[in-house]
Amino acid sequence: MRNKWISGISAVCLILLLPFFNWIRVVNLVDLFSRIGVTKDMAADLLTGYNLYNLLSFVQYANQGVLGLFAMVLLILAAAAIYFNAAFIIRTVFGLKKGKGELGLLAAGKCAFLFQFLTAAATLIFIVFSNRHFKTTGFAPGAAVIISLVISLLSYIYIKILEKREREKYREHGLWVELKRNWVLFVMLIPTFIYFMINNYLPMLGVYFAFTSFNFRDGLWSSPFTGFKNFEFLIKADLFRLTKNTVLYNVVFIGVGNILQIIFAILVSRVTVKWFKKTSQTLMFMPYFVSFVILKVIVYNVFEYQYGLINNLVTQMGGERIDFYNNPSYWPFLITFFYLWKNIGYGMVVYLATIMGIDNEIYEAARVDGANDLQQIWYITLPHIKPTFIILLLYALGSIMKGQFELFYQLIGNNGVLFNATDIFDTYVYRITMTQPLSIGLGTAAGLYQSLFGFLIIVIVNYVVKKRNPEYALF
Repeated sequence: MRNKWISGISAVCLILLLPFFNWIRVVNLVDLFSRIGVTKDMAADLLTGYNLYNLLSFVQYANQGVLGLFAMVLLILAAAAIYFNAAFIIRTVFGLKKGKGELGLLAAGKCAFLFQFLTAAATLIFIVFSNRHFKTTGFAPGAAVIISLVISLLSYIYIKILEKREREKYREHGLWVELKRNWVLFVMLIPTFIYFMINNYLPMLGVYFAFTSFNFRDGLWSSPFTGFKNFEFLIKADLFRLTKNTVLYNVVFIGVGNILQIIFAILVSRVTVKWFKKTSQTLMFMPYFVSFVILKVIVYNVFEYQYGLINNLVTQMGGERIDFYNNPSYWPFLITFFYLWKNIGYGMVVYLATIMGIDNEIYEAARVDGANDLQQIWYITLPHIKPTFIILLLYALGSIMKGQFELFYQLIGNNGVLFNATDIFDTYVYRITMTQPLSIGLGTAAGLYQSLFGFLIIVIVNYVVKKRNPEYALF
């Protein structure tokens, strides 16, 4: 029954987060508008109160980019609070429990109220920061902020009390006990934590570029906030074609590439002559070290219209020259071929290492039972490399929107005739950045779109893998 009550409080918190309530009130309009330089035309677009969902409109209309990142953080916190509150309510209503007793359910409620509290506290900090920035008392908290702050804080404390009782009942210890028991291991994690914070998480603040018209005079935090204009530019620039080309090329690269890598790894592993085996591995691995610039020279000398190798052979046999560089239909196959040529040997190494790790006694037992080479491959080798294939597939799918920039740029360059069949996100963003200086926001918007697209793909595929083979899933 008490979980029902807590769930009801969580529902109240969730409702308070909805756009119906103004979390930030604008009080002293005249003084505020005069300090931010709002004209009469702009004033018509400004409101006397803002919730966390339209706060970015104030940043945009008032041209106050310095508040943009803060407003985006509030929006992200609100979205997270809504998600965790909704998840807690659903788990309570349907009786979904994880772990011993109600510990899992209480942990979900604790997470929901924590994010609710952080959202309300961050809103109050935003109000103080904005008033100090504009040197006025133009902003004041709405009633929803105060109610949300008090309810979430009291609910969090109450859940902590219930959690303590539940842990004593099932003799479970919390994080603090774990820290005291294994503090040496946690101390050893600190360098790793610092490394990832500096190199992986702090740079994520640069995502804010995607929502600004960046200039070096104002810097990142004060550049004009433009909302989703950079994304609108991408949509108008034939977003569907760029997405289709990038995804289709990567699907072919991943699918055909992994299949060929497995085939060649199996063939090399079955070779018994040592010198031939090592020579084959070396020859297949060597193309990976060929520079893309050198590859461009090779491709140009082979497919050039006037003096290219293929066209010289064709004319010598009485045929007509083929204009490769003005015919887009050839290049999807050529790009795929040269990508596979460069990467098969490198990718094959991982599968070959997995095959070499298979216990040879299994093969010997299969031979004793009369299994031929094909049967050994089908029933022993392939099942053993299946986990490796799935993990590599999941990693590759995470970058499905990241094209092979060097390959496409070197082979195609700025040949606009071929763009319809060969243009991918990376080459498009590079051209825009080079032809339109300071298009940092546009490039960041494209990168953010690519990352979100890849994230959704890998989550969906990982979910499917987890349903079928939980031990092979990444998370």
